[in-house]
Amino acid sequence: MSGDAAVGKGRGPGVTEVPRPSQEDIDATFLGSAPVYTAEEVAERAGLPVEKARRLWRTLGFADRGEVRAYTEADVVALQTLGEVIDEGLLDLDIALNVARGVGLTMARLADWEVGALTGRADDLFREAGPEATHGETPASLLFARYGPRFEMLMAYAWRRHLAAAVTRMESTRAMDADPGTTHLTVGFADIVGFTALSNEVSRDAIGDIVEKFESRCADVISSHHGRLIKSMGDAVLFVNDDPMRSFTTAEGIINVIGRDKRMPEVRVGLATGSVVLRLGDVFGPPVNMASRLTAVARRNRIIVDAATAAALPRDQIESRPLPPRPVRGFGVVEPVAVRRP
Repeated sequence: MSGDAAVGKGRGPGVTEVPRPSQEDIDATFLGSAPVYTAEEVAERAGLPVEKARRLWRTLGFADRGEVRAYTEADVVALQTLGEVIDEGLLDLDIALNVARGVGLTMARLADWEVGALTGRADDLFREAGPEATHGETPASLLFARYGPRFEMLMAYAWRRHLAAAVTRMESTRAMDADPGTTHLTVGFADIVGFTALSNEVSRDAIGDIVEKFESRCADVISSHHGRLIKSMGDAVLFVNDDPMRSFTTAEGIINVIGRDKRMPEVRVGLATGSVVLRLGDVFGPPVNMASRLTAVARRNRIIVDAATAAALPRDQIESRPLPPRPVRGFGVVEPVAVRRP
């Protein structure tokens, strides 16, 4: 379908109809050209065995298109670049696949996030521009032309900044006799109370707004207290701090901006301290599981911690109250600790 503007049926004269782009429109806008190659042709041009090319393609998160001409020159360049990195010995195939998987997962989520956030604005820009200015274009191509290159620059900048921060974290924990991927952290897990029941009671738009506010507010609080948001899961966030007190103030901040807001649901936060393994942008280990389990113990808008975190918090600033011992899945009988400021 072409991007020609038309008067929308039933919308009244002079109202610009938002066209639906064809697959060719989309490919031309975002990939630079329409697809012309098969998988075998891409592999040949990239200098890779076709099975290795297909494997790299799938690892990046893209569906195998069989013998369809579904690939562009951009696909050739991408696979050629990966092949060169492997051939030069900079990365072996396993590491290249590992990195490609991370890139694919991250970019897929970012792309979904962008499209969801910008679709309405793209339609508005299209209508504002009018038929004469939008001849041959679609809302996506119109927005991408104005926004794409600058956002590409922003992505490269953010990647370099986060890469520098990740290297700094790794170097700060590196020791000759220790695994550089293992470090001592306080892990926090915050979740929305009664999220399942809430999602059955309100509209999809309302639950979407709640989740968006929850994630964005939590991310802001975590960053402001020198923490790192590891992942968000809709009704929960997982974060880490290198200092237990900063983790406590992060938890306080989350409760203040979410649980104390009468327009938002209440939250619970669990904190646990110990050695964790850093892999693929995620954290693993007993403190992660413990922090998650403790949220089930916490009362609404309260912070519950494990014994290690309680012992590390300054007693002149934080009041601790041991709770009755109880079984915690995977840990046996545990004595959680409720913490708060006096």
